[in-house]
Amino acid sequence: MDYWPNVDAVTWFANHIFPAVRDAVPAAQFTIVGSRPTEVVLALARQPGVVVTGSVSDVRPWLAHAVCAVAPLRIARGVQNKVLEALAMARPVIASPQAVEGIRAVAGRDYLLAQGEPTSRAPWLPIAAPVTSAAPARDCILMNYDWARNLGAIDGLFEQVPEPRPILEACPA
Repeated sequence: MDYWPNVDAVTWFANHIFPAVRDAVPAAQFTIVGSRPTEVVLALARQPGVVVTGSVSDVRPWLAHAVCAVAPLRIARGVQNKVLEALAMARPVIASPQAVEGIRAVAGRDYLLAQGEPTSRAPWLPIAAPVTSAAPARDCILMNYDWARNLGAIDGLFEQVPEPRPILEACPA
């Protein structure tokens, strides 16, 4: 939690979205799980319902306990493993468009896409509503991100490579 885009995401969510979630569900809790939280992130724990864990040995128990996972990234580069982990555990995910960019999953089936203006609360309010099954998300992960399946495809490519030829051959005298 010392990477600026992650700090920005949880700070924005805690300050602009989570209060509306708490209004709808007073017992709601926003748990920020991640190593090396900055002072800004640690200060979020002073807000009602916000918990900052710092480093944990295994994120899976935290995800298993969650009603849903949120990925409110406003700036993102590369595939977000945090989203893949939540989908793999069949947790409902509510994500910004930036958080799911490059992920082979379908909005509305595998995750809920929060759209609209970056400061709009409305796209995030499904968090306060009952969440449906996330089983299709797990199937999506197994289909697209399974190590054995993906590495098996690579093995097939190696089988197609011809034997290497010498770079230099002896010239006839």
